[in-house]
Amino acid sequence: MTIDKTYSPADIEARWYPHWEGSGAFRPERPEAEPFTIVIPPPNVTGSLHIGHALDNTLQDVLIRYHRLRGRDALWVVGTDHAGIATQQVVERTIAGQGLTRQGMGREAFVSTVWDWKEQSGGTITRQLRRLGASCDWAHERFTMDEGFNQAVLKVFVDLYRQGLLYKDKRLVNWDPKLRTAISDLEVEQKEVQGSFTHFRYPLEDGSGEIVVATTRPETMLADMAVAVNADDDRYKAWIGKNIRQPLTGRLIPIVADEHADPELGSGAVKITPGHDFNDFEVGKRAGIAAADMLSMFDFDGKVQQTSDGLIPAKYVGMDRFDARKAVVADMEEVGFVNRIEDKTIQMPYGDRSGVPIEPLLTDQWYVDAATLAKPAIEAVRAGTTKFVPQTWEKTYFNWMENIQPWCVSRQLWWGHQIPAWYDTDGNVYVAETEAEAQQQAGNKALTRDPDVLDTWFSSGLWPFGTLGWPENNDKVDRYYPNSVLVTGFDIIFFWVARMMMQGMHFMKEVPFHTVYCHGLVRDAKGQKMSKSRGNTVDPLELIDQYGADALRFTLTAMETQGRDIKLSEKRVEGYRNFGTKLWNAARFAQSNGIGASQQIGAPDATLPVNRWIIGEVAKTSQALDIAMAEFRFDAYADTIYQFTWSRFCDWYLELTKPILADGATGPAADETRKVAGWALDQILVMLHPVMPFITEELWHALGERPYDLILAKWVEADAHSIDAEAAADIDWLIEVVTEIRAARNELNVPPSAKLVTTAQVETPVVAARIEKYAPFVARLARLESIRLVSAPEDGGARLQVVGNGVTLSLSVEGVIDIAAERGRLEKAVATAEKDAAGIAGRLGNEAFVSKAKPEVVEENRDRLAALQADAQRLRAALARLG
Repeated sequence: MTIDKTYSPADIEARWYPHWEGSGAFRPERPEAEPFTIVIPPPNVTGSLHIGHALDNTLQDVLIRYHRLRGRDALWVVGTDHAGIATQQVVERTIAGQGLTRQGMGREAFVSTVWDWKEQSGGTITRQLRRLGASCDWAHERFTMDEGFNQAVLKVFVDLYRQGLLYKDKRLVNWDPKLRTAISDLEVEQKEVQGSFTHFRYPLEDGSGEIVVATTRPETMLADMAVAVNADDDRYKAWIGKNIRQPLTGRLIPIVADEHADPELGSGAVKITPGHDFNDFEVGKRAGIAAADMLSMFDFDGKVQQTSDGLIPAKYVGMDRFDARKAVVADMEEVGFVNRIEDKTIQMPYGDRSGVPIEPLLTDQWYVDAATLAKPAIEAVRAGTTKFVPQTWEKTYFNWMENIQPWCVSRQLWWGHQIPAWYDTDGNVYVAETEAEAQQQAGNKALTRDPDVLDTWFSSGLWPFGTLGWPENNDKVDRYYPNSVLVTGFDIIFFWVARMMMQGMHFMKEVPFHTVYCHGLVRDAKGQKMSKSRGNTVDPLELIDQYGADALRFTLTAMETQGRDIKLSEKRVEGYRNFGTKLWNAARFAQSNGIGASQQIGAPDATLPVNRWIIGEVAKTSQALDIAMAEFRFDAYADTIYQFTWSRFCDWYLELTKPILADGATGPAADETRKVAGWALDQILVMLHPVMPFITEELWHALGERPYDLILAKWVEADAHSIDAEAAADIDWLIEVVTEIRAARNELNVPPSAKLVTTAQVETPVVAARIEKYAPFVARLARLESIRLVSAPEDGGARLQVVGNGVTLSLSVEGVIDIAAERGRLEKAVATAEKDAAGIAGRLGNEAFVSKAKPEVVEENRDRLAALQADAQRLRAALARLG
């Protein structure tokens, strides 16, 4: 077919993705091939594609398409997470519009409604992933609450319980009063708010003195159980063991010694409310207060409730926590026990979905003994069985895993995996995979099931093997587990990567993946974190609509540098769209010159240096791409194929072969060149396909009949033996000489139309032979009238010198440019560049500037300095050419 004049990404992308998916190309049958497995970080079923998803899934697709081309049995496991809180919120808002509530519907009807919503509206993000080009195994899509995965979750819970690694306990949790559930640390975001430190005076029981404590949450004094001081603080040593009489409740609370109290901070004394503060909880335990005896003053809605000792005055009971705060401060002021109040900016935890302040709350929850599960997972990374890329993220992993706390896995929701535990009327618990098994354990007593569901991180922690059919279908598990690589953001190392490591090591006795690749964050063009409040978020679908998925994919791949965040600008996406256009036009040019689909995988025989050279360049490029993939250098992969395609093939090879193919030329040279050019263009399409799958597939078929789609083609078969050293040296020399002449002409404002008479002095016979052989090419590409070998410099008029590559070229510019004016212009430009560079260097040398300026401003100045220094060096070189 004839390649259209205009490159239109939207038309191509809409056509090829359904074809790939419908033909089974994403999961070719390769039972004898070596497996390569990736599991997708399951997006929330409520989600839509954001720029972080676009990066994460582009990198996975680059890997999976590359290894598929390499002949591997490449499996990209895809699926979605049921997203307990998010999904329940969405459906509750939906039914609210119908005048319904979850409680009014009842659990069974509500859960059924959620399933209906999932079937109708829960596939948004999977449709959007298709637009990105993600070549997942959609035929085996999984969901964290599908029947098979649910069985895996139940088995893991029951097994951990029976092994003594999962238990019920009373501890503090992050409680969301709006959602009325415990939430994980990941779902808590710290916000700076204007608050205050209220300093209370607490009198000693015996009247011998008073002690001052400060708090950002004055209302919690109603449940204070101690005051802590440091044992080494001389001010309070004699008071340790004495009691305080709390002003409003009359409660007697002891003064205890604990290292949590810092003598250097405030008064050195700290009020302890173990039922409402995580640090205080630990202090209370050290002081001998059992969790069951800790006072709890808030109910699930964040309202004051009476404590077990009945000492909270009745006026506070039923108050909202923030109303109680004001009332407590006012009442303490009235009785004269407020020492002072100071305004202060404080960090307050908020629920990321509810938007309300989180309340540490003492509740009965299910916990996993994470410390025990963490040990083999830690050793696996230490031994290198699983490696992090970049390796620096291992420190983050170790820091959290070595200090891991019991993992709260229960949530007070209706949507999710309901906990497989049943209670009899005496409160005895029976844990089993089915109610029938629990009934058998209980001796047929009447049982009530635990209403809570499991934390979504508990189920997603089983993703690498649960998605493969464990515990039922272990043939697939045996083949594809462990996974080859996990691609994920560094921000969920704690919450997902660590849990998969623990669960995988415990249940499979092997690591879940060999490599964890942690990419950075996508920031805006100025390096700022994207957020709706800043108004700088980028919708990847809008970029795809405007520039095509290939351009966005190439941008994200090219900018993914290990250990660094991505500064995304629309200009970069536009630039890579232009790269697609460059390739499109090159294919059109090739087709118009009789170049089409190659009939062979290996390189054709070649005698012409330019053809032997491009074959070697293909081999070098494929080798560099293999190294980049092995090292997870996505940026290197993109840059390598970009430079080869744009510069070596389009700008040089096609230009150098134009005379050979001119006017439909025939004969051995033209035939050979068409074969080599078609083969080299095929290899570009193969090597570029992982990053730009749509345009490459379109051109693959447009260039001729094919027995298979490009997605199922074979990787490049050129190797080191394909590199012709002599041809490479000759053509590289030619390119460098032409490049130097072009740069010199451009810097000195030589008009493009001017053809210059040139003489050449050479250093070796080899270079002399090259001049003789390639002079017509150099003259045509550098717009020279002629090139003549001379033994000594010739006098006569203004000349421009180009020195290097074993030759001194003297280009006559007499009457073409004003040498004196050009020299003056260049000297002025050099002075300006050096002056500006000195100013920026001084700024960067100022420690105060570097420490106080925003990181993006410092980085911008460094980039500007490097550019100015390069400009100055280039301009001085141009001056030198004038002699």
